[in-house]
Amino acid sequence: MNDFEQLYGRPSEGEWAAPGRVNLIGEHTDYNLGFVLPIALPQTVRAQAARSGDGLLRLWSAQGRELVALPVDDLAPGSVPGWAGYPAGVVWALREAGYPVGGADLRLDSDVPSGAGLSSSAALECVVAAAYNDLYGLGLSAVELAVLAQRAENAFVGVPCGIMDQMASMCCRPGVALFLDSRDLTMRQVPVDLAGAGLALLVLDTRVKHDLGDGAYAALRAGCERAAALLGLPALRSLQPSGLADALAQLPSELVPLVRHVVTENARVEDAVAGLDAGDPAALGPILTAGHASLRDDYRVSCPETDLAVEAAVAAGAHGARMTGGGFGGSVIALVDADAAGHVAAEVTAAFRAAGYAEPRTLTAVPAEGARRLR
Repeated sequence: MNDFEQLYGRPSEGEWAAPGRVNLIGEHTDYNLGFVLPIALPQTVRAQAARSGDGLLRLWSAQGRELVALPVDDLAPGSVPGWAGYPAGVVWALREAGYPVGGADLRLDSDVPSGAGLSSSAALECVVAAAYNDLYGLGLSAVELAVLAQRAENAFVGVPCGIMDQMASMCCRPGVALFLDSRDLTMRQVPVDLAGAGLALLVLDTRVKHDLGDGAYAALRAGCERAAALLGLPALRSLQPSGLADALAQLPSELVPLVRHVVTENARVEDAVAGLDAGDPAALGPILTAGHASLRDDYRVSCPETDLAVEAAVAAGAHGARMTGGGFGGSVIALVDADAAGHVAAEVTAAFRAAGYAEPRTLTAVPAEGARRLR
């Protein structure tokens, strides 16, 4: 008898997985309809699942060791607190979109670090979306499922995130980065052969927990939307670098750094893609570091721990480094020579210890597979 049978007294109908993600470059651009360049991580949220005939959504988490039972007919935005709101929101979004889905029993397990800026919440949403798509024979595409998962987080949980995390979890592939245009959801898989270039991508989890639902993220998005409206644009994506100086001169001072970050960050994504297309992944290094400076100085979503991780990694020989994810803590990525990865990680750990911070957790990011059925 497996874990699902022990929990629910019957076999599951299948098992699904959806990964966390690392965004190489393109931070806070997706809700401005700009460009992003994420990869999926090997770390996943996994769901064993079976339909239920009693109209209940039952969720059990191996991390929280908690069983939550929710009547699907009663699901409404804001009605489910905590981690269970993310999977419940997906079921709500499916039903709101007119899909005839009912209850299900799910056993969830994850090795995506929570609160580390690696999109554990989107992985949770996407694994439930993938499971429901198969259980109920919906026939939805990966892009359609990503859009529904984003709606769950926006409208049900209340986090006004863009589409990048869900698209990365659903659509990324091994060995490539997802070059996504958030305006029309067109995408291209760009080869990322780090190992072939003697490189590795370190992820340094600062252990500073970030909470995108605390209002700071929403305030940033609102500021960008206000700036776009003042400039007469549908979104900041429409502002090209050549017009940046003139646009900044028209804006109130508090909006200037936000707009400058978004426009320059979109350009950095395009520069990163050009480097990868040219077979030069080392070109990512200075792009990462420039992106961090913009997030730190213009967008102001960094923190002392992420700044220290970037500084220590670069000082130890990294080609470049930056915080990844929404900010306010989370993780830093560092592009390093593969044979120097241990040295760079040790130097960052020593810097944290000297500063009195908790030691960071380290993993190596390898571009991995998006959401899929395991059995």
